[in-house]
Amino acid sequence: MKSHATRGLVTLAVATLFLGACSTTPSSSAPNAAQSESAAGASAGAHKGTVTVLTHDSFALPDDVIARFTSQTGYTLKTTAPGDAGVVANQLILTKDNPTVDAVYGIDNYSASKISDAGVLADYTPHDLPTGAKPYELGSALAPIDMGDVCVNVDHAYFTKAGIPEPATLDDLAQPRYAKLFVLENPATSSPGVAFLVATIAAKGESGYQQYWKDLLNNGAKLDQGWSEAYETDFSAGGGKGKYPLVLSYSSSPAETEGATGSLPATCTRQVEYAGVVKGAKNAPGAQAFIDFMLSDDVQKVIPENMYMYPINTEIKLPEQWAKFASLTDKPLTVDAAKVAQSRDAWIKAVSAIAESRK
Repeated sequence: MKSHATRGLVTLAVATLFLGACSTTPSSSAPNAAQSESAAGASAGAHKGTVTVLTHDSFALPDDVIARFTSQTGYTLKTTAPGDAGVVANQLILTKDNPTVDAVYGIDNYSASKISDAGVLADYTPHDLPTGAKPYELGSALAPIDMGDVCVNVDHAYFTKAGIPEPATLDDLAQPRYAKLFVLENPATSSPGVAFLVATIAAKGESGYQQYWKDLLNNGAKLDQGWSEAYETDFSAGGGKGKYPLVLSYSSSPAETEGATGSLPATCTRQVEYAGVVKGAKNAPGAQAFIDFMLSDDVQKVIPENMYMYPINTEIKLPEQWAKFASLTDKPLTVDAAKVAQSRDAWIKAVSAIAESRK
């Protein structure tokens, strides 16, 4: 099983510097892909070259699955992963006039409008959109690949030992009883942070979310730059055994801890990840083949245990522990997509100002 740390995120500032220096250099390549070129010749004709894919830093597929892509299509896969979904979106826009990749994976539903408005993707409709994809379609340039819920996670052992009832709602997190117990990701630098911000808009409205954030931060909630810092370092049930028993993560996270942690359904919002063909790609056919492959059963069935997201194909059987510990909420907190597109940057700016005023 892939470590849950693959959901780690980096800061926007560091990633932006990285983009300027290294954006054309793939950070990884399929280790077994080159070895499978002979198989490609047998099953997919002559080797067709390389398809380069920009991904977030949580992209992870088993070597044998990547090799299968080459054997089935004739293309060798290379990936470059500069950071989280927000960083990926920024790189696409920065390189719009001189694209360095053929395809992208990891654009989420909160940055999709920014990408669409920038016109950096070419239209492409996959051959077979699987069962479950329909509700998450966003135009003709983005194919939904996987999804999950961003939720507050709780360390059960901490609250049992402390004799404090676990929180259940967003309002609880701002109560004195839970002062200095919650660590979350900054919306200005993290895609889960943006998702949580949207959840607070859904719960409090545009007239109330700023006061909620003031109450939350005045109650001692800590803002980290990304998921890795929050979950792996500061969370008391994470790898770093930090001092915060409440963390912003995913509803799938408790599957790794086998129930030692849990997620709070009333705090969850739905996050969907997409793939697309980059406009002006040198290898557009290869990019299309990559997207089709990401929607194939070969990939969809390994997404849960490798990228800790739900496959978009609802007919894929999930790992046994997911039914016990990683269920999706029936009522995620949502905001109309058009409203998110219109106001996202203003919301982030407002919360950033609130956070800055506390320093």
